[in-house]
Amino acid sequence: MSSIDEIRRLRIQKLDLLKQKGMSPYPADAMQELTLVRAISDFENLASSGDKKWIAGRIMSIRGQGAIIFLTLNDGTAEFQGLLKKDVLGDEKLDFFIEVVDIGDFVELQGTFFTTKRGEKTLEATDWRMLSKSLRPLPEKWHGLQDPEEKFRKRYLDILMTPELKDVFHKRAMFWNTIRTYLISKDFLEVETPVIENITGGAEARPFVTHHNALDIEVYLRISAGELWQKKLLVAGMPRTFEIGRIFRNEGMSNEHLQDYTQLEYYMAYADFNTGMEMTKELYRLIGQNVFGTTKFSIKGFDIDLANEWKIYDFSRLIEEKFGINPSGEMDEKNVIKACADAGVPYEGNTSRAVDGLWKVLRKEIAGPGFLVGVPVSMEPLAKKNRDGTNTVERFQVLLAGSEMGKGFSELNDPLDQRERFLAQQALRDAGDDEAQMADMEFVEALEYAMPPAFGFGLSERLFSFLLDMSVRETQLFPLMRPKSDTE
Repeated sequence: MSSIDEIRRLRIQKLDLLKQKGMSPYPADAMQELTLVRAISDFENLASSGDKKWIAGRIMSIRGQGAIIFLTLNDGTAEFQGLLKKDVLGDEKLDFFIEVVDIGDFVELQGTFFTTKRGEKTLEATDWRMLSKSLRPLPEKWHGLQDPEEKFRKRYLDILMTPELKDVFHKRAMFWNTIRTYLISKDFLEVETPVIENITGGAEARPFVTHHNALDIEVYLRISAGELWQKKLLVAGMPRTFEIGRIFRNEGMSNEHLQDYTQLEYYMAYADFNTGMEMTKELYRLIGQNVFGTTKFSIKGFDIDLANEWKIYDFSRLIEEKFGINPSGEMDEKNVIKACADAGVPYEGNTSRAVDGLWKVLRKEIAGPGFLVGVPVSMEPLAKKNRDGTNTVERFQVLLAGSEMGKGFSELNDPLDQRERFLAQQALRDAGDDEAQMADMEFVEALEYAMPPAFGFGLSERLFSFLLDMSVRETQLFPLMRPKSDTE
């Protein structure tokens, strides 16, 4: 029998003993009268009044034995010290506590507040009660969970034993709340659009496919936060909308990419990508100040200040300077194949995909903050063509530390142009490119009723993980894991 199995066996015996003595190991109620953070903030009044109060929490440490025991409670708001003394609590209650209680149990203590000779704020217990008996031991306080995969599998223990990790998720909530508050302050309406779709749209990605039993049809989990739906709302006369929601992409996993994650998308009538750039700078600087208390970050070896002037980078010009091909002009396939070979980028017969692969090599050298512009029409089927007459679109991407951290563009609202671009994308799908966009003719029909000129923008939780210089898996509460085998 392993040591864990032995500990569990002994704790089940203690659980049975609790039942025998008439104390439920898992009661439905709790006597808690104040949180531990409040016990700390209101300590002087509590101590001077001499009133008895109930506090509760998980036991994180136990010190002492015999006639006097100190313990540390944690209720999720703070930690607080408890004291159990035989001459105050009584022989029977203290002995029973020693007999059945372990580190990891949730208990509640009733007593009065005082300060120890060492200056520790403490509750001296006159009574105690079990709230939830733990059957497995917590990881060691100073070592925690060491195996990276085990950290993700037992995220609840990793968070419990790593206070700074809990702070990450408080910051994550502030991140999304800052974005939501910013948009609402600018008269945007928060909306919810379908997660299950007949046709995926709004991005180039491989979707998850499932079967809808009631309708007996194949459907997809969405790959964008309602892009085409929100643009239909522009047609409907709703000029500013946004959605913060989960999206799903059946693609590879890396430090920057997951299959299901949270994304923001917003759409703004009577605006273009120039307006969007100014809003993006304002929003990103606000996120830095509100969530992290700074606009300066160190990410992947780059030192970045969001308060600095944001540079403009031209996609087509950079590709031509680095690889000798012009993505927005006529490209000789032989030159594209050679450029890919020189850069170590696989070529699979699609020049647009190849150029995107070359760009991913090039962008690693760019610190930012800045905006990438000058992307060819063939690489963005939902954006307006550039008004300067070049074969590019009015699109920008946020560049930070060698990666793209947000995208926005002047929305294409010409239904005839949109139809042709959808058909070109569908031809790519028919040829085997399962990341090309599907032709959504119902959306084209909506555009034929007229959609106002508009700007759209999207960012995902990758921005949050990037600003922390952490992998995106680390900043998700419960990232997807392969199931453990029976032998593990």
